[in-house]
Amino acid sequence: MRVGVHTSIAGGLENAAHHAKKIGCDTFQMFSANPRGWKTLEPTVEDCGRFRAARAKYGLRPVVIHDNYLINLAAADSLIRERSIAAFRKEIERAVPLGADYLVTHPGSAKGATATEGIRTCIESLRRAAAGLRLDGLMILIENTAGQGSVIGRTFEEVAEIVAGAGQDLPVGVCIDTAHCFEAGYAIHTAEGLRDTVKQLDQTVGLAKVRVIHANDSKTAFSSHADRHEHIGKGFIGKEGFRRIVRHPKLRRIPFICETPIDRPGDDKRNLRMMRRLAGESLSRARLRVEEGRNLEL
Repeated sequence: MRVGVHTSIAGGLENAAHHAKKIGCDTFQMFSANPRGWKTLEPTVEDCGRFRAARAKYGLRPVVIHDNYLINLAAADSLIRERSIAAFRKEIERAVPLGADYLVTHPGSAKGATATEGIRTCIESLRRAAAGLRLDGLMILIENTAGQGSVIGRTFEEVAEIVAGAGQDLPVGVCIDTAHCFEAGYAIHTAEGLRDTVKQLDQTVGLAKVRVIHANDSKTAFSSHADRHEHIGKGFIGKEGFRRIVRHPKLRRIPFICETPIDRPGDDKRNLRMMRRLAGESLSRARLRVEEGRNLEL
């Protein structure tokens, strides 16, 4: 099982890789620029080179980039949609020279339109954003959502429809978020519910298309449609729920990345350790990963 966290790019893009290895990650996710603004600082050739060198040195894989939170590829509003398409194109243009394996995006909100129209808009926006670009091995991943408001992607069927439509022109896969599943009404916190959810996922999206799992517990109740992440084992999914998830034979070979809160220093490392413990990995092996990271940085 490959496990990691979302790491910070503060002080330089390569610092995301340094921190990931330092705390014992096998994989990691990051932003490639400011995730909450339309104006972004583009990395230089030197920036990309330092990042790629650090990632290669530590053998971290896959490297996942999450796109800007402002991007709404399903927007009915033409101004928001055009800004989103331009911003997502920039995301691709940054991800490729950084050598990222995956670029994760939320499908967006269809406010002012129907879900069906929002799905069509999202597909067309993805095509336009990537038009004429060489992706060089980069795959775009559509993330399922908690289903709040007019957001699309609550059901696996909606995610599958976006993947099928955009996948005619682009390499497209899926990122499944555990908190979003639970909040959207998939009962992954119970043994029977997890079996049913994995079966539904395979029948709609197809497990082969699931390339990353965001491992997040939920602060909100089952089927709340409210997107609030919690530390692993401390939310409504719980330790036993996550134990079954990380040990599921059809899921454990998919990379898990935690997007859990940082309420105090070291929370990311503690969530990583909890994931390994629930998966049955010995603490001595986990400590070895951390020591390897320290030695590589010396």
